[in-house]
Amino acid sequence: MTGPESEGSQVRRAVCPGSFDPITNGHLDIIARASRLYDEVYVAVMINKSKKGLFEIEERIDLIRRVTAEYANVRVEAFHGLLVDFCKERDIPAIVKGLRAVSDFDYELQMAQMNNGLTGVETLFVPTNPTYSFLSSSLVKEVAAWGGDVSHLVPPEVLAALGERLRRD
Repeated sequence: MTGPESEGSQVRRAVCPGSFDPITNGHLDIIARASRLYDEVYVAVMINKSKKGLFEIEERIDLIRRVTAEYANVRVEAFHGLLVDFCKERDIPAIVKGLRAVSDFDYELQMAQMNNGLTGVETLFVPTNPTYSFLSSSLVKEVAAWGGDVSHLVPPEVLAALGERLRRD
């Protein structure tokens, strides 16, 4: 088969990177939207050995897999090093990033230009749903640590894990 029909057989891949410590409803919204645009979406969970997270990398991966289980085209993997290397190894031409505010754009634009310059990987910016425009994992952890209600900010599985972790620590 030649022509436009054969082009459709190429798998369209993208990656949604982050630390996801923990994954929030804002993250989940971006992943869900990317899953509708691409055949395969990788959620790349960043390993930063110099930064102690609330959840271990394996716990984050497990939580993300559980809350994205309804999306058959989403895969979750850990990575360390350069995101563009992760992309190159998996033939991923696009990075999908959510933008909450102009301040996000300033930083993310520089990163997108660097990634494109290094390997030609494109970055797609998706405006965050206004419901989640203020949301970050750091804010969720801080509010939860002080006993605030974050049930509307994270999936139920994450809320349970968060409560358990904070009670233990």
